[in-house]
Formats: sequence, structure tokens, C-alpha cells
Amino acid sequence: MSLKEQFKNDLKEAMRTKEILKRDTIRAINTMIKQIEVDERKELNDEDIIVLMQKAIKQRNEALEQYQSAGREDLVAKEQGEIDIINLYMPKQLSDAELEEALRAIIASVGAASIKDIGKVMGAAKTQIGSQADGKRINETVKKILE
Repeated sequence: MSLKEQFKNDLKEAMRTKEILKRDTIRAINTMIKQIEVDERKELNDEDIIVLMQKAIKQRNEALEQYQSAGREDLVAKEQGEIDIINLYMPKQLSDAELEEALRAIIASVGAASIKDIGKVMGAAKTQIGSQADGKRINETVKKILE
């Protein structure tokens, strides 16, 4: 089942069971998908949708940090709930050990020797494991390995 179909089914279920946060989160993701499809006149596949969801999670994490610094616990809980719901549809994320192992293999394959080669490593990592770890985690781990 494609992610779009899963969103459609889960949206119906959330409406039926009156899960307001889940319903609103799925609607927001559907809106992002439709906007890209209309603007670019193309049908998004699951990989494109995963990239969109990663972007949505990043936006919500940034908002979450701002709400925490402002002391708005009600909005922190809402943003965290949305992040948790979006994560249900994301591929399994790599553990720290699995990420480090995968990045060491990528570093060896691109021949990176120092921190100056981080661009080559990041490019290869984004294409190979980009959906299984966010860019910030990848970048931090690459820096740690190359230093």
C-alpha cells in the first residue's frame, strides 16, 4: 500500500474515532503533498513523500524548541504529538551504532580522509541512507568519524 493510500485510510479512521490531532496532522501532510503535485505538475511517489515528511518533522522540531523556550507547554505537547504521528509513517530509523557503521562504509567508498571531504560523504549518505536518519544526525556522526 502506498503512503497516499495509507494516509487516506488512516484519515478516515481518525475521523471515525474522533482523533483530532491525528486527523489534523494527516490533513497537513496531504496538503503539503497536493501543493507540490499542483505546483510541479507531477505525481509524488513514496520517496518524495518521505522527504516531505522529514521536512515537516524538522519544521515541527524547530517550532517545538521555540515553544519550550517561551514556556508554552500546551503547544509543545501539540507539536510533539504531531511529530510522533508523522514518525509512524517514516521508515525505521537507524540506531546510532547502525548509522555509524553505514557511514564508515560510505566514507571508505568515497575515499574521504579528512573533515574537508564532508561534502562528498554527505552527498553519498543522503542518497543511500537519507530516509533512515535525518541530516543533522548524519552530519554530526560524519564529523565525529572524520575528526
